[in-house]
Amino acid sequence: MQANTYPLSQILLPDRRYLIPTFQRDYEWSRDGQWELLFEDLAATADRLIDVRTSGATDSALLARETTVSPHFLGAIVVASVLSPAGGITLRSVIDGQQRLTTAQLLVRGVLDVLTAEGSLKQHQLREMLFNKEYLVVAKEEKFKLWPRRNDRLVWPIAIDDAIPSYDDSDHLYLQARSFFATKTREYVADDEGVDTLRVDALADALSTLFKLVVIDLEDNDDAQVIFEVLNGRQTPLSAIDLVKNLLFLRGELAAADVETLYDKYWAHFDDIWWKEEVGRGHAQRGRRDVLLSVWLTAELGKEASVSHLYAEARAYLNDGPSTEEVLQSLARFSTAYEAIYGHITVAEVELKTAYERIRNLDIATAVPLLAWLRAVPLDRLTSADHVRAVHAIESWALRRAFLGLQTRGYGAHLTRVLNDAKRAIEAESDVANAIIDSLQRGAHAWPTDREVGAAFRDNRFYGYIGQPRIALLLSAIDVHLRRNDPHQPSASIDYSKLQVEHVMPQSWESNWPFLEKGMPIMKDENDPTWLNASDERNRAVNRLGNLTLVTGSFNRHLSNVAWSVKRTEFAKQNTLVSNFAVANSDSWDESRISARALELATVATEIWLSADALRA
Repeated sequence: MQANTYPLSQILLPDRRYLIPTFQRDYEWSRDGQWELLFEDLAATADRLIDVRTSGATDSALLARETTVSPHFLGAIVVASVLSPAGGITLRSVIDGQQRLTTAQLLVRGVLDVLTAEGSLKQHQLREMLFNKEYLVVAKEEKFKLWPRRNDRLVWPIAIDDAIPSYDDSDHLYLQARSFFATKTREYVADDEGVDTLRVDALADALSTLFKLVVIDLEDNDDAQVIFEVLNGRQTPLSAIDLVKNLLFLRGELAAADVETLYDKYWAHFDDIWWKEEVGRGHAQRGRRDVLLSVWLTAELGKEASVSHLYAEARAYLNDGPSTEEVLQSLARFSTAYEAIYGHITVAEVELKTAYERIRNLDIATAVPLLAWLRAVPLDRLTSADHVRAVHAIESWALRRAFLGLQTRGYGAHLTRVLNDAKRAIEAESDVANAIIDSLQRGAHAWPTDREVGAAFRDNRFYGYIGQPRIALLLSAIDVHLRRNDPHQPSASIDYSKLQVEHVMPQSWESNWPFLEKGMPIMKDENDPTWLNASDERNRAVNRLGNLTLVTGSFNRHLSNVAWSVKRTEFAKQNTLVSNFAVANSDSWDESRISARALELATVATEIWLSADALRA
């Protein structure tokens, strides 16, 4: 990155074209907002120059004093190099500061109108700040130093060419700006005898040499995204997808593509409010479009894309040569896949819809590049059945690990490796689902076996260690499975999101759930090692999965801590939930029953989320 302060003449005099990306926002600067203040700054700068030139100093002393005149800083622009034809005019894409640079051009044009009318010799330098040398111009638009976004390309030549337009109040802002600056220039240079040439020269010199801009010229290895965040004090994160959009469509224009058609066909849907929403939490919060860009890049590059450096990674990828339309087609496929995964559009396959919902509920975002890639693969390369089997494998691997409380650190790298293995399987025309199953099993993030699931359900603490939403997800899935596989149970519409997790044996068990010996209660005795050991085991058991269930809003919470004989009756009323039948039918409820139920739940869970061996074709 090169960041330097230059006089306006040094920015605009070289034979160079500054290109405004096609789909940048409209030109918005106005008389009351910016033009008035800008010309006042120019006039004040010219006045300072006149003060020096009328001070009586001459020759070298005058030149020395002129160097002490305070310049006026217009602010900063950020530009990036664009591939230019050999021997042709150098191209720069204006990434930021297009309003500022456009206004500077219109200011030069307005001042030039007056200088030309007055026959000032200063007009020649100002003309060169607007137009490139004729012998370098191939296409007619190449004569303009600045070339606006596509929508403004008919009016821009009228606003900048030498012919003075016929002005009226309905003019485009470009024409209004030119007229305004020309009028203010005439007012500034006028005196009682006509035109003050001293003021003419001072205004022209102030504009060309004392009006300065900071130009941040990005090089290929610079990250515009990070630079923008630093410039903005990190208050408003820059949208990486907008930077990529500008680069994509600029490449398309330079390749003579019909960018309007490409935009309507592949990009217009990103203007939907859903795509512009922020997702994530805290420092990880990003626009949904930026998240999609990360998903797409991860899948395309086969390595984890950094959300903080998306533009740099995208630019490096685009420099490798895919055409604008090829990139847009790929992004469009991934955007449709992303919408399906996040439930924004309908997913016809119930198995996939359910799997996406469960993976979303676990917040395993690192699985999305792989899931999106699977949806983007054409049907002639991945059958619907293999697609479902592959997604089921990802779901089973992820949920088994989640229910065992295993760490998720490193999932991004692990799942990216799985993605690359799947891509190699596609290229080799081998079984993609099997490749994913085999790859998921390798490495440090193991796929828990049926035996491991059973042991964890029986022995591990669930309540207070695994979040209640995950426990509810597990128990809900088990209830749905039990109902679906029981021919005696009618279908039912149950909103599982409204159910709550309930301890069958309460955490506060001592008052109404005594230990029994031959049917008789054993009195609490904290000096009795046997009682203490039994108490410790019960305190562990109450938070295991076998002691947890779901209840509806009709469950009487006031009965949570009552004796089993009473609470059992309340569970019997929960007849909409098949998973509670076995609970209500139990004559007693103790540690052995909790362990037995845990294994029963594990059996159902391993039928829902199959093992790797069971899924492999």
